[in-house]
Amino acid sequence: MSTTPESDPAASVTEGRGPVGVHMRKGPLQAGQRVQLTDRRGRPSTITLQRGGEWHTHQGVLRHDTLIGQPEGIVVANDADHQYQVLRPLLNDYVLSMPRGATVVYPKDSAQIVQIADVFPGAHVVEAGVGSGALSLSLLRAVGDQGTVHSYERREDFAEIARGNVEGFFGQRHPGWQVHVGDMQEQVPRIEAPGSVDRVVLDMLAPWECLDAVRRALAPGGVWVSYVATVTQLSRLAEAIRASGVFTEPEAHETMLRTWHLDGLAVRPDHRMVAHTGFLLSARRLADDQTPLQLKKREKQSEVTAEDMAAWMPEDAVWDEHTLKRRTVTGRKARKAATHARKIADAAREGDAVAPAEDAGRADHDPQGGGGREEQTP
Repeated sequence: MSTTPESDPAASVTEGRGPVGVHMRKGPLQAGQRVQLTDRRGRPSTITLQRGGEWHTHQGVLRHDTLIGQPEGIVVANDADHQYQVLRPLLNDYVLSMPRGATVVYPKDSAQIVQIADVFPGAHVVEAGVGSGALSLSLLRAVGDQGTVHSYERREDFAEIARGNVEGFFGQRHPGWQVHVGDMQEQVPRIEAPGSVDRVVLDMLAPWECLDAVRRALAPGGVWVSYVATVTQLSRLAEAIRASGVFTEPEAHETMLRTWHLDGLAVRPDHRMVAHTGFLLSARRLADDQTPLQLKKREKQSEVTAEDMAAWMPEDAVWDEHTLKRRTVTGRKARKAATHARKIADAAREGDAVAPAEDAGRADHDPQGGGGREEQTP
C-alpha cells in the first residue's frame, strides 16, 4: 500500500506564496499557524492560533486575536498581566513539540544526517522508518521544491502521524514527498528504478536486512546513512556493508550536545545535556564491478576469529523492540497522536478554520519526550 500525495492538486506550490511552506515562516502571524510563547522563566509553550481562540493557564487567559496580524517577536501580556515572548517555532522547536508515536530522530542527529549524506536541492532521497516525520522534515527542507523524498514506513498509524506533522509544518502537502506503507526491502525494488536514488537514510532496527535493496537502488557515488541506537547494531551493519563488497569503508560517529549556562560571570556547562541518542554510520556506493580498497591497518597481536564474531553477533539473534529495549508504541497512542497531528495540519492548511484542541502538559527537551508545553486551546 502506498500514497502519492503529489497527485493531489493541493500538493503543488501555492501560487504567489513562493517556495513550499514559506508562507508559514514569514510575515505577520496568521490563524492556523503555530506560535511559541515563552514566559519569564524561559518555559516555552506551543499553540495553534485561531480567530476568537483563547489560551488558558493558571496564570490567566491570552486571547489569540491579540496575536493574529502582529509581527513575530512581540511581547504580549495576558489578562493577568503575565508577559510572553511570541515567536514562530523553529524546525527544532516544532519537532520537539509535535505529536508523536515513535521516538523522533533528535535535531542534532537530523542536522548531521543532512550534512553527512550531502543532501542537496533536487536530490532524490529514500528514507525508511518514518516514525513521526521528524527526519522527513529536515530531508524535505534540504531537497527543496524540485527534489523528492520517498518515505517507507511499516505502520500505517505512524505514517498518518508523519503526514499530519509534515503538512502542519509546511501548511500544505509537499510536492516532492511520497509515503509508502510496507517493508522497504519489498517496496523499493518495485518502486525505485535501479541506480535512481541519490541518498538513502535508514532508521530501523535491522538495516542490514535492506542491504540488497539499497545496493540496487543507490546510484554510484550515492551515500547511505543509517541511524542505529546500540553498539551491537552498529557492528552488525558495518560488517554486513564490508562483506557486500559494493560500498566504501563505513564510517561511524555519534554527536553529543551540551548547552551552557550564561549568567554574568557564572558561565559554565549546564548540568543536563543531550548525550547519546544514536550512532550514524555512512558509506558510499561504488560503481558496478568495482572492488573496494582494503584499507591498510596496523598489525595486531591477535586477530578477530570467526568464533569471536559468532559470539558477538549470533545468527539467531532477534532484533526487535523487546531485545533492544526500545519503547513499544501502542496502536491507541499512535492513533491519538495521528488525530492530533491531522488537526494541526488541517488548521495550517485552512487558516481561519477552527484550530485543534492540544494536549495539556509539559515534556522535557529529550528524545523520549516533547519539547516545551502543549497547552489547552478551547
